[in-house]
Amino acid sequence: MTNNSRRWFAVFCGSAAIFAVGCTSLKTPATADVAVSKAAVDNAAGAGGAQFAPVEMTAAREKLALANKAMVAKDYKLARDMASQAQVDAKLAQGKADSAKAQAAADALQDDIRVLREELERNL
Repeated sequence: MTNNSRRWFAVFCGSAAIFAVGCTSLKTPATADVAVSKAAVDNAAGAGGAQFAPVEMTAAREKLALANKAMVAKDYKLARDMASQAQVDAKLAQGKADSAKAQAAADALQDDIRVLREELERNL
């Protein structure tokens, strides 16, 4: 091999190595993003997201399904994007569920206070 051929061969091998590393690094974060999003959807469902924020839960589940389909199709950019959107929807659903539960607890506490005040006024 001539020096020029060796140089081109080295450039080709280096480019191939960089390309291979780039492709595998895209898959790993996409896989991690989908896993994190699935956990977020599961947490939101466990917090009552389906009951208190059904629209957001449906959107999160649909986007997670799209992310999984994109992973199968090896479209890692789309998988990452859909997983990210699913995670945002799931967190919103969980926040709405937590807020609704806190509001219900506050309402129950206000009712208890009202009943106690009525009993105090009757006894005076």
